[in-house]
Amino acid sequence: MYKILKAEKLADKIYLMDVEAKRIAKSCQPGQFIIAKMDDRGERIPLTICDYDREKGIITIVFQIVGASTEKMAALKEGDSFRDFTGPLGQASEFTGEDLESLRKKKMLFVAGGVGTAPVYPQVKWLHQHGIEADVIVGAKTKDLLILTEEMRKVAGNLYITTDDGSYERKGMVTEVIKDLVQNQGKKYDVCVAIGPMIMMKFVSLLTKELNLPTIVSLNPIMVDGTGMCGACRVTVGSEVKFACVDGPEFDGHLVNFDEAMKRQQMYKTAEGRAVLKLREGDTHHGGCGQCE
Repeated sequence: MYKILKAEKLADKIYLMDVEAKRIAKSCQPGQFIIAKMDDRGERIPLTICDYDREKGIITIVFQIVGASTEKMAALKEGDSFRDFTGPLGQASEFTGEDLESLRKKKMLFVAGGVGTAPVYPQVKWLHQHGIEADVIVGAKTKDLLILTEEMRKVAGNLYITTDDGSYERKGMVTEVIKDLVQNQGKKYDVCVAIGPMIMMKFVSLLTKELNLPTIVSLNPIMVDGTGMCGACRVTVGSEVKFACVDGPEFDGHLVNFDEAMKRQQMYKTAEGRAVLKLREGDTHHGGCGQCE
């Protein structure tokens, strides 16, 4: 059992939990995720690691209520426990394996949308701890849906916050802030990391491709099982078929076929849709979920 040491509501339908998971905390890296399961019959829920404390053996997760399982999870309190808390899973952010001296010469821009702020935070924090400052853009629909603002402010080189309705700092989409920084202010970046809703990552990638700015995206939003068995997170990257949970979750945003991924994500939710996918994808269809018949 994995004890919940802290349970906090960050915003409407968005929750943070600190979980005692010493083995995971000892070895996890930014970009990786865990799978949480509340009880023997509970759904497996993949969640990107938001933060970790190696000394105390604590993993921090942030999640949004999107269905029955996450609504049930939101009801858990301090002192309750998860039946399973598995990880770290997935590949760590590529920059964690780079030479630090070379990394310090790079100028990095992070773009976080909504709950995507949670997986962006440990990456920016890791860089800060290694003496590397990165610029961060955080976007949300309204001020009330912003999360981890103060935490991000402590580790970001420059923090730019924008809301769709203009209720906090800037008004507009994150893409407008990117344009302002690069085209109007003349800032130059070597790489952009964008994490958030699929549609946001798609349009950020389209823009950064025009700006000739290499971009990494995290496809955590399309994961279901989280171990490579269900095949739900199948995605085409360039000319190759990848699975977000085992090959990623981070990929070259300029190579990801977002339209295909989003359409597949919607179809996978119904039995009829899964049958169509099985027919269309033929021998390349994964089918490990056992729900395609």
